[in-house]
Amino acid sequence: MNQWKGKLGKGVPKNVTVRNRVILAVVSVIMLASVWLVSGLSRPRGLSAVRLNCYASQSVTPFGEYVLYYDGVSIHCLTHSGAVRWSLAVGEGAGFSVGARHMAVWVNTQMYILDYGGRPTYQDTLGDVIQFVRIGSRYAAAVIGPDTSPMLVVRDMRGTQVDKEADAFRDAMILDVGFYGDQGQYMWVTLLDMYGTVSGMTLKTFEVGKKNTGESMLGESTPYRVLFENGRLRVITTRQMHTYNFQGIESTADAMLVYGWQLVDAEIPPRGDAVMLFAPTAQTGSILSLSELRYLTGTTDRRFTLPTACVGAVVYGRAIYAFAPDFIYRAEANAQRFTAYELPVQGRKVTQVIGLLEGGRVLLACTDDVYVVSLPGD
Repeated sequence: MNQWKGKLGKGVPKNVTVRNRVILAVVSVIMLASVWLVSGLSRPRGLSAVRLNCYASQSVTPFGEYVLYYDGVSIHCLTHSGAVRWSLAVGEGAGFSVGARHMAVWVNTQMYILDYGGRPTYQDTLGDVIQFVRIGSRYAAAVIGPDTSPMLVVRDMRGTQVDKEADAFRDAMILDVGFYGDQGQYMWVTLLDMYGTVSGMTLKTFEVGKKNTGESMLGESTPYRVLFENGRLRVITTRQMHTYNFQGIESTADAMLVYGWQLVDAEIPPRGDAVMLFAPTAQTGSILSLSELRYLTGTTDRRFTLPTACVGAVVYGRAIYAFAPDFIYRAEANAQRFTAYELPVQGRKVTQVIGLLEGGRVLLACTDDVYVVSLPGD
């Protein structure tokens, strides 16, 4: 015992008593705990980053667990490790949009529908210039013709025409289109009345190939996102979030004021309420600098103050992930603070959050370089 006492006591001043040593140890623990609570810094556990062979300016888009980009001549599909799955030569001036397991490509009057493996299931001309195409689980909707009084053509994944609408959009501009319902059998369209005394926004709903199901005036506030969650159609404008049923009938009791807030991400589960993440509108310009987030799901409405200014945020697994130039901040919905993780992108600063991939990975831009980064877990 005397031998061990001597070794343990080596280097300790003789005038330091046992009581003093205990006090010093307690103070040290308190100081370490204080640093932990303030910083919340955690070592990255399994975090990884892969730089992709594309640039943020090349229309980089998540497609399930994969990544799409357009180099001005061809559309390429990459794995999260950067390998090329497939490429499609489409020429200059192409646009594309994605669904869960299909994508649509358009060039001038030509439209393609591709499956998840990049195989074209339809390719043909629509007879007029295509403004844009949106694709769901069963159908693709192409807006063709002039900006005012356009035509909407709906085809299935094999290209068979199932609907065609023109009169419903006379003297109006189609802002956006989408599909909803358990089997994607319904369609919504947001419109701008071009010749009214006051610019007015309208929501129209259809059962594909059958009939119009509803029409609702949205006022002067611009609709910028439509979500289908838990059997409800949520139309988010710059002022309010409106709620509709399948027939396009509004539930005014479920309306929510979101003026001053911009939706930055949403997680929509197969069943149950979606999680919607908002940020202050003033902080969501061309260069994002977020200091606060608003978390909405069901009857829950919570505010989160971010530890430092962030360039973007997402929601995954009902947890919040915010991205600063050097850190990922993570918080559970009921948490009181964020945990910080160092980004595994050495020597680079994150400038943009592009979007989420399936499997818990996020696409980040460091100026024009693109990285796939795994999200930290619990």
